[in-house]
Amino acid sequence: MVEMVSSEKHKDKARAAAAKQAAFGEDIDLGAYVSSSEEQPYQADPSKLPAGAKERMLEAGIILDDPGQRAGTFIQMDNAPVHSSVRQEGVEVIAVSQALEKYDWLSDYWWQAVAVDTDKYNANIELNQHNGYFIRALPGSKTIYPVQTCLYLAKARLAQNVHNIIIAEENSELHIITGCTTASNEEAGLHLGVSEFYIKKGAKVTFTMIHNWNPEVVVRPRTGVIIEEDGLFLSNYVLTKPVRSLQMYPTARCVGENAVVRFNSILVAAPGSSLDVGSRAILNAKGAKTEIISRAITTGGSIVARGYIEGNAPDVKGHLECRGLILMGEGIIHAIPELKGTLAGIDLSHEAAVGKIAEEEVEYLMARGLTRSEATATIVRGFLRVDIEGLPPLLSAELQRAIEASEKDLM
Repeated sequence: MVEMVSSEKHKDKARAAAAKQAAFGEDIDLGAYVSSSEEQPYQADPSKLPAGAKERMLEAGIILDDPGQRAGTFIQMDNAPVHSSVRQEGVEVIAVSQALEKYDWLSDYWWQAVAVDTDKYNANIELNQHNGYFIRALPGSKTIYPVQTCLYLAKARLAQNVHNIIIAEENSELHIITGCTTASNEEAGLHLGVSEFYIKKGAKVTFTMIHNWNPEVVVRPRTGVIIEEDGLFLSNYVLTKPVRSLQMYPTARCVGENAVVRFNSILVAAPGSSLDVGSRAILNAKGAKTEIISRAITTGGSIVARGYIEGNAPDVKGHLECRGLILMGEGIIHAIPELKGTLAGIDLSHEAAVGKIAEEEVEYLMARGLTRSEATATIVRGFLRVDIEGLPPLLSAELQRAIEASEKDLM
């Protein structure tokens, strides 16, 4: 285990919350998982990692054989960082333990965007720290290609704990793609992850996460975002492969005037999968804006699709949209859109819909020469397509590839 800097105040709060269940979702017995794993050797050239690991990572959007398409790379296998590198000036990508040793001021960011005592999962990360990544864009720097990070589970029944810190300094632009995956297609595992984002004045961050777990993995990410004046945070989340249980509810706080946050989620629940996924935006500054868009498909699993927008300042705007599609089996989709306004002059709206593919749409396409399966696939493809404003072309293409790769599994 890596010892990392943390105050006794944080540890005391974590100890007090160690048995505290999450506010919603399935409770998980942390004692059912092991906390230690074999030390993984550092690899200066990530292309020399095992072929099987690289293949699994590639399915989650991580490119190791052609790093020229990436501004930086971080890879953690189990609980050990095995690679970090940068290819562009103005960007830092290192293990968070290394960053805490390098920068005394980084401790001031620790547990500021996410509360350490929210539940037992956050508490476990604090009390059993292993590592995570630190990404920082220096003032005024703009990444041409995305930084990529991969959190990889290799050992069966391991609890992987990570704490990530991302800082976009004033007027910087940072693009990140994170791929999470596991070595086995059937072994159980647990991923606990805290990610704290700090978007400074005029900065822009796009964060695309692709999950490629297996039907026995349990996942509990915890994300907090603080956005200052004229800052932008664009989050894209894609889960199209089976997972046993996922619970996540990232929260963004717009604390500066004209701050903007957008969340886009694409979810597919296979039989046996239980997803409780949402996004929350707190608009605390004049002119702040948010948009939360989710597309959910079940082929037999259950999905709770949450969305929450709170307006606490003049001239804020927010829109929440959740659409669900039940393809087959006894799948369940439960949409929970919430709006809260605390003063006059705000503009918040939402729409939600859950249904099935209309037979007349299938027949219309079949009349034009498509088979039933081709017609259904075309409709599903259109349903999952989300127009994401401001996403760089390279990330947009990779996002679409991830969605298209799941079509044969869906059908």
